Amino acid sequence: MSRVQVVLFERDGTLVEDVPHNADPDRVRPVAGAREAVAVLRQHGISTGFVTHQPGVADGLLSDADVRRVDRRVDELLGPFDVRGVCPHGMDDGCHCRAPEPGLILWAVGRVCTAPADCVVVGDRGAHVEAARRAGGHGILVPSDRTRPKETAHADHVAPDVLTAVRAILNGPPQGRVLVDERPVEAAFDSRSGEGPHGLT
Repeated sequence: MSRVQVVLFERDGTLVEDVPHNADPDRVRPVAGAREAVAVLRQHGISTGFVTHQPGVADGLLSDADVRRVDRRVDELLGPFDVRGVCPHGMDDGCHCRAPEPGLILWAVGRVCTAPADCVVVGDRGAHVEAARRAGGHGILVPSDRTRPKETAHADHVAPDVLTAVRAILNGPPQGRVLVDERPVEAAFDSRSGEGPHGLT
């Protein structure tokens, strides 16, 4: 089994809270577990990146510069990331980078000189994991408020949160449909905060 070389996160809804057409860096808020997830990957020598679809650029709702400012804020809060990719096209533009098309994933993987088979994409929509599959990589769905039930039902791999998704792939590509935190119970608790897995006490 090959080792995972890079993990690409969908930016909005997976790394940071989803704010539609966000042009304001001050509105960027990491989701629970995001900081820990990217830190764990870096500790294990796994490259990190994020991708984002911003059709608001094509629709005139925000500019390329707005997207770059928000991306920089994400990098300040959670980075440094090894690669960042943006699809600025509209939903009906027929581009090859908007999920479920694999173009953005293939571009990002190429930027870090990694084979698609050694890449895992973590996102909250079925299109994200389908783009990973079409690229030749692996996808993990981490459902959010905008994930439809049928997307969860059809996903090959599902994790309850982004940190669990990351821990499940430290030794290789995802195995099993529902991914769980396989650490011992004692290690799953943060002794400093008293919080259990996923914020439970």
